[in-house]
Amino acid sequence: MADYYLNKNAQPNGDNEVHKDPCDWMPLPANRIYLGSFDKCQDAVMAARKHYPKTANGCKHCSKACHTT
Repeated sequence: MADYYLNKNAQPNGDNEVHKDPCDWMPLPANRIYLGSFDKCQDAVMAARKHYPKTANGCKHCSKACHTT
């Protein structure tokens, strides 16, 4: 299992990215929401959609399987 975080700040394309710890692109602590520990990034993105229903998306670096373009 891994810890996942949601970036409160949207990317230029409007996405709020879900990051798996550790990630080189992890937002600062003040700019992220802890989502919990999950086996799959898909479950973390589902949890993130409770906060940002239309814009939650996996990070293309650490959650590639959940990143959509």
